[in-house]
Amino acid sequence: MKFGRLVLATFFAVAFAAAPFAAQQAFGQGKAPLIKYKIVDEDSIPVSLTGKPGDPEKGKKWAIHGRLGHCIACHVMPVDQPYMGEVGPSLVGVASRYTAGEIRMLIVNPKVVNEDTMMPAFYKADGFHRVRKAFVGKTMLSAQQVEDIVAYLLTLKEEEKE
Repeated sequence: MKFGRLVLATFFAVAFAAAPFAAQQAFGQGKAPLIKYKIVDEDSIPVSLTGKPGDPEKGKKWAIHGRLGHCIACHVMPVDQPYMGEVGPSLVGVASRYTAGEIRMLIVNPKVVNEDTMMPAFYKADGFHRVRKAFVGKTMLSAQQVEDIVAYLLTLKEEEKE
């Protein structure tokens, strides 16, 4: 049974990793110029990309939406959904383990933190190979969607044990 879940999770990871690229045109993602950001301590982007706080409700939508962030394809999340991936680490309690800046870095470009990760860079527009012409220079998520997902993930804290 565990093997079956791994195969299913791998399938979703591969299938949905490309889905955000297809969604860019449909949802108008990544058309704005890339906002410059500063990486601190080699693994953190402590300052908001947009300069304003994200919306956790929208962030939850992006995190489970099948055509945008779709974190749920690879990560276990505290939501009522029939299928969740087990390829990446659980996002249950993620805000107890990472700062906002570290979470932002992992969404923007996780390869900065771990070059061997399978997780795609959701806010990167260059350095890719064999990109379809329609998607050259575009990001999978907008800067505001990154901030929305960061805001949502910051609500996922471990419950304190008494």
